[in-house]
Amino acid sequence: MNAKDLLVQSFKAALSAADAAEIVPPHLPSPPKGRTLVVGAGKGAAAMARAVEDHWPEDKELGGVVITRYQHAVETKRIEVIEAGHPVPDEAGEKAARRILEEASDLGPDDLLLCLMSGGGSALMTLPAPGLSPDDLKATNRSLLRCGAVIQEMNVVRKHLSASQGGRLAAATKAPVVTLIISDVTGDDPTHIGSGPCAPDPSTYDDALAIIARYEVEVPEAVRDHLEKGRAGQIDETPKPGDSIFAQVENKVIATSQQVLLAAEGFFREHGITVAILGDSVTGEAREAAKVYGGLVRQVRANGNPWAPPVALLSGGETTVTVRGEGRGGRNAEFLLSLAIDLEGAEEVYALACDTDGIDGSEDNAGALVAPDTLARAETKGLRALHFLEKNDAYGFFQALDDLVMTGPTLTNVNDYRVILVR
Repeated sequence: MNAKDLLVQSFKAALSAADAAEIVPPHLPSPPKGRTLVVGAGKGAAAMARAVEDHWPEDKELGGVVITRYQHAVETKRIEVIEAGHPVPDEAGEKAARRILEEASDLGPDDLLLCLMSGGGSALMTLPAPGLSPDDLKATNRSLLRCGAVIQEMNVVRKHLSASQGGRLAAATKAPVVTLIISDVTGDDPTHIGSGPCAPDPSTYDDALAIIARYEVEVPEAVRDHLEKGRAGQIDETPKPGDSIFAQVENKVIATSQQVLLAAEGFFREHGITVAILGDSVTGEAREAAKVYGGLVRQVRANGNPWAPPVALLSGGETTVTVRGEGRGGRNAEFLLSLAIDLEGAEEVYALACDTDGIDGSEDNAGALVAPDTLARAETKGLRALHFLEKNDAYGFFQALDDLVMTGPTLTNVNDYRVILVR
C-alpha cells in the first residue's frame, strides 16, 4: 500500500470508532412507563436517531425530532429528521428547535427525554432568546466563525443568546433526561457540545461580553444590548452546576477524539508502524500549530528520536483559522499547507488532516494530503504556496493538485484527525 493510501485507510479506520450504529446501542436507557421523546441536533443526529430506532422495543412508544445539516439525513420511521443550515443557522433550524422545546415541555415525570447531540448542534438547534431575531443570531455566528475564537468561546456566546441551549432544554421539561453525546470539542465537556442544551452552564453573560471584546467580534446592537441586560441581572442566567433541575439529568459522552486516535493507532500497528499519539486536544492557529509539528518531524528524521522511523504522529483536537483573506479555506487544509511550506519537500514525509464530519470548514472536502513532492508539483503549475496561505485559500491550492480528501458526510463528528507519516 502506498503512503497516501495508507493515510486515507487510517482515516477510515478512525471513523469506525465513532459510528453511531455501533456506539449508541450500548448506552441506551431503559424505556420509561410513559413515552420517550427523542430530540437532538448535530451532523450525527440522524444516524444516532436511526440507531435508537433499530434497538428500541417495538411495543414501547417512541417519537420525536432531530435536526441535522443539509445532506446529512438518513431514513427513519419513528423519529422525524429535519435538515437545517450549518454553520450559519437558518429558519428550518429555528422552527425545529422551537418545536423541540415545546414538545419537551409537554413531557411528564413518567416520560423520558432522550437527547442526541453531536458536533454542529450549536448552529442547528438555534432558537433566539426573547427579544432577539434569527438575523441577529446569523450575523453573530458569521462574525464568530471568522474571528479566531475556539469553539468553547464561541459557544459561551451562543448559549447566552439562546432559548434552548446552555441547559435551558433540560430546564423546560418535567421528565428525566438522558443525553447521548458524540464529542466534537477538546476536553469533551457536555456544556460545550452543541452548546449543552441539557448540561449545566458555568459561564456567564459577562464571559460572553469579554469574548466579544477580546476578538473584536462585530455583533448587532440587539445582541450587545441583550448581553448587557444579562450582565446587569435584568435577564435570567443560564442554569448553573448544582441547580436542582439537573437532579434527573444524565449527560453521557459516548464517542471522543481519543477513541478515534486509538482506532487509528491499531491500524498502523497492524502495518508494522510505530505510533505516537501527540494529544487529542490540540488547539491554536492552524498555520502556527503546523510549524511545531514540522520541527518535530525534522527531529525524528535527523536524529531518530523521540521515535525512530517509520512512525505515524497522530493528533486530534480543533485548530482555528483567523480569516484575513478571501480564499476557500478549512482549518485542516490550512494546517497542511503551512506544514508543506515548513517541511520544504522533506523526503519520506506524508501527512493527512481531515475533519471527521467530512467537511473541512464550510467546503465539500474532509481535508487534504501532503507528500514530499507537493511543493514541486505546485511550482510546475505556477502555484505559490505562500500566496495561497496568505489568502486563506488552502482549498484552492490542494484542489489544483488533486490532493483534496473527499468523503462526503460521514454522519459523525469527533473533531479533527491528523497524521504525519515519517517513513
